[in-house]
Amino acid sequence: LWWARSPPTRLPRPLPAAAGSGPVGPCGRRAYAPPAERKRFYQNVSISQGEGGFEINLDHRKLKTPQAKLFAVPSEALAIAVATEWDSQKDTIKFYTMHLTTLCNTALDNPTQRNKTQLIRAAVKFLETDTVCYRVEEPPALAELQKNEWDPVVAWAEKRYNVTIGSSTSILGPNIPASTKETFVSHLASYNMWALQGIEFVITQLKSLILSMSLIDRHITVEKAVLLSRLEEEYQIRRWGNVEWAHDYDLCELRARTAAGTLFVHLCSESSTVKHKLLQD
Repeated sequence: LWWARSPPTRLPRPLPAAAGSGPVGPCGRRAYAPPAERKRFYQNVSISQGEGGFEINLDHRKLKTPQAKLFAVPSEALAIAVATEWDSQKDTIKFYTMHLTTLCNTALDNPTQRNKTQLIRAAVKFLETDTVCYRVEEPPALAELQKNEWDPVVAWAEKRYNVTIGSSTSILGPNIPASTKETFVSHLASYNMWALQGIEFVITQLKSLILSMSLIDRHITVEKAVLLSRLEEEYQIRRWGNVEWAHDYDLCELRARTAAGTLFVHLCSESSTVKHKLLQD
């Protein structure tokens, strides 16, 4: 699931593949890479409750996962959100815009065959290369910007979870105490498997466990989390200017994926169901 990076200097993110922007597997392989677009083959979208959860119906067909499993999600709110993605498609189905559907497919099929403990350990391992923990010494303006913008988030996380995190200008990164890692392991264990898939997806987008948990805990907004994760890039853009359309496209895509992942976590953590209602235009 992880993208390689060489701290502390971050390279610009590559543009997302045309086939989709869903979770990626080990060695950079995407969990699913559906066709970029397909002609819409259905008229109506609805949801229904079955034995396995809430199902999505495309006309009279039940939605299936890439591994041909019944697409059934644990909460009605999540089912409505996924159904809305399918209902909002026009003449063609743009799979790369359907982040919630992709996350559900990954949770249902579990293509990497990881259990809850493995998911948690992979998420916590990101502390070792967390974006907000790697600092520069030069140029001074960027170093000051990192201190002003990242320090408050790190301080919040240390207080919120009663841990020590710190930061470093060394290429080796900060020395994260074992007790800090175990605290995050315990905290993440309170989430179910579905929510953990979403948390890992958000971490992958932001390259930061700290920013991800700040976002999921509603301490910062999606816009703020994305800005903080791109701090060095934004600094370089302000200094050297935009690459025409590319940076704006990258920013919008990152916000969309981060927002979808965060919503997925919240909807998968929802214990109560919403009142059933028909989808309307």
